Amino acid sequence: MSDPLKVALIQLYTDPTDVSGNFTRAVDYIRKAARDGANIAVLPEYHLAGAQNQLENPQQAVKYSAEYLKEYQLLAKELQIAIVPGTILEPLTTKAHAAGDTNGPLANVAYFIGPDGRLLGRYQKKNLWHPERPYVTADIETPHKAFDTPWGRIGLLICWDMAFPEAFRALIADGARIVICPSCWLVEDGGEGREFNPSCESLFLENVCVARAFENTCAIVFVNAAAPLGSTDGKDPQGYEYAGLSQVAIPLQGSRGRLGTSEEMRLVEINTKALDVAEKVYKVREDMAKVEWHYPISYQPKKPTLA
Repeated sequence: MSDPLKVALIQLYTDPTDVSGNFTRAVDYIRKAARDGANIAVLPEYHLAGAQNQLENPQQAVKYSAEYLKEYQLLAKELQIAIVPGTILEPLTTKAHAAGDTNGPLANVAYFIGPDGRLLGRYQKKNLWHPERPYVTADIETPHKAFDTPWGRIGLLICWDMAFPEAFRALIADGARIVICPSCWLVEDGGEGREFNPSCESLFLENVCVARAFENTCAIVFVNAAAPLGSTDGKDPQGYEYAGLSQVAIPLQGSRGRLGTSEEMRLVEINTKALDVAEKVYKVREDMAKVEWHYPISYQPKKPTLA
């Protein structure tokens, strides 16, 4: 793994009425990230048209998602930068996907595109947020798996997966050193819990990102959706309020490069030595590899094939 690794957090606002415009702005940010020396660029969940619009118009969303995924692959190869293009909606089954069937069950999927344009990793969201459930099918069969990249083994999660430490444990058991999590997390998601703390979702994110990094001796790359560029109240024209707070959380170091609530891009360096030292100090993976490990998920070292 090259050291340090530079990751571009692209905290994008999604205009639900302008898919091509959203894509164009995403591409502009990725090009800037490449010029600035980023190795990996990450976009938010549902970044092409927003969660509500895509879920309510799934046939259209599936059609353009597939088209733009190919465009991101070409862009990655052109710029020699890895891209996690947020998430896309696609038909659930391989057969339906190949046939372009947009009427059946849907999957919310994140991809990791390597700097040569190849798809190195794919993850279908397992832990769906409540409004997704009428439209999207969770993957309850495939185990969490990491994958090889030029920077070592990486894992993918999506948004509400952050709430489940078991998901992270499974990924580090498979050798992940970095977990990337595109998200679309709103302030309103706190529901009636906001009566106790109006900022409960921000509090959740500020704490869980760092906690997951420490307890798994891995880096967490969290990239969230945002309010429009220049917004001062964190709200979009429809009145939705965004939590933002995209960041890289690193054990020993805490939250790095944390953003606010409006659209912005920031490059953050991951010093992989911190991951090595954290494991040396806390010995999480070492304990997970022992015969006497007493939980169902155990760590088995993997030999990288691309690093």
